[in-house]
Amino acid sequence: MTAIGRRTLRLVLSTFAAVGAAAGAHGEPLEAALIRAYVNNPSLNSARANTRATDEYVPQAISGYRPRVAITASGGEQSISNTSKIPPATARGPSTYLTDSGYNSPFSVGLTLTQTIFDGFQTANRTRQAEAQVMAARGTLATAVQNVLLEAVTAYMNLLRDLAILDLQRRNVEVLQQQLRQTRERFNVGEVTRTDVAQAESSLAAGRSQVLIAQANYTASRATYRQVIGVEPGKLEAAAPADRFAPRSLDRAVALGIAANPAVATAQYNVDVANRQVKIAEGALSPNLSIQGNVQKGFLGPGSLSVMESYGASLLGTLTVPIYQGGAEYSLIRQAKEVVGQRHLELDVARDQIRQNVIQAWGQLQAAQGNIKATQAQVQAAEIALNGVREEARVGQRTTFDVLTAQQTLVNARVAMVTAQHDRVVASYTLLASIGRLNPQVLGLAVQVYQPQVHYRQIRDAWAGTRTPDGR
Repeated sequence: MTAIGRRTLRLVLSTFAAVGAAAGAHGEPLEAALIRAYVNNPSLNSARANTRATDEYVPQAISGYRPRVAITASGGEQSISNTSKIPPATARGPSTYLTDSGYNSPFSVGLTLTQTIFDGFQTANRTRQAEAQVMAARGTLATAVQNVLLEAVTAYMNLLRDLAILDLQRRNVEVLQQQLRQTRERFNVGEVTRTDVAQAESSLAAGRSQVLIAQANYTASRATYRQVIGVEPGKLEAAAPADRFAPRSLDRAVALGIAANPAVATAQYNVDVANRQVKIAEGALSPNLSIQGNVQKGFLGPGSLSVMESYGASLLGTLTVPIYQGGAEYSLIRQAKEVVGQRHLELDVARDQIRQNVIQAWGQLQAAQGNIKATQAQVQAAEIALNGVREEARVGQRTTFDVLTAQQTLVNARVAMVTAQHDRVVASYTLLASIGRLNPQVLGLAVQVYQPQVHYRQIRDAWAGTRTPDGR
């Protein structure tokens, strides 16, 4: 950075630094607010929970490789009556009938194990699809991190801006009150007219109205800060732009945005998810082979009073070859292919959107940098003009209205400079978000970064259990 650039940066931060010094020598820097937002923001914590829930798709898909075991048991009371015909001893002898009746309490227990051997690679494709869904969810989480951090920067700078504007408007009222007293004194000695007093009173009333508006804006910014950061605002400090983390050229920024922005990564993984869905749908047309083992033990067999105990075991293979199932499976394949085309188009849209966002953010940053210099010159000129008008008014060459107009021009210029300083910082972080680099690692925040792969490794190969890794 050149000497001129360093002087410009010091001038840019001067107004905010003055507000921070008025609020207290030791305030909360922007980095501390970003850390609080990263840890406490409910929207971001919700996105993390969604990522952990998406992780569970993988063990659900992997379960297709594993056996299914079931224990069955049955029991109850039966009333049985069986009548049997006994043929005659001789050809012409009469037949006899034997009736066997009574009550029975049958009970049986069994174990069934089913293992799929081949399912048209549907389980393999579901597993790959679930893994792609996990990666897409991580991309969505990274986007949420960027959005929350940018919201935090905006909320912080909005509050700092509105506090500075409120301070300027209050100081303006003090100046206008002094101006009104001087005008009344001059009116009492006949130097000015009643019109001059009325003009001073009108300007004071307008100034007080601006204080009320500034107070309302400041109150709203405090509420937004509490929502985004998660705590009530303390003493704020002046914040510097994040230019050191951004590329030096627009072309480099565009290339980096398309390559590194998590929104593009999410769209790419969504294409993978759609491609796997086509494979899964096509797998429904393939043969299915499974093996089922069964062990059954019964006591007092149902429907019989003579069977006291039974046992059976079997190991059977089942091959199912689909021939025609109504045509739904063909429709699902065609539908999945259309979704693939849609996801490719969404990927193109995401890339175009990122390109547009980077170019727009770059332009806003350049405009904000230029606006800083313009408003600084505006403030300096307005201060000189006000001093000159006041001196001329003392010797009767200017009216009270001229002084009030110059005073209001200076206030407007200072408000514009405060707003430009705010826009400068927010624009730098907006550019950082558009290229996919607004995260704790790049910013160097002293916070434990959330690692989604930790939860994934904990649950991926879990065979059983209902508790989450955190004990719920």
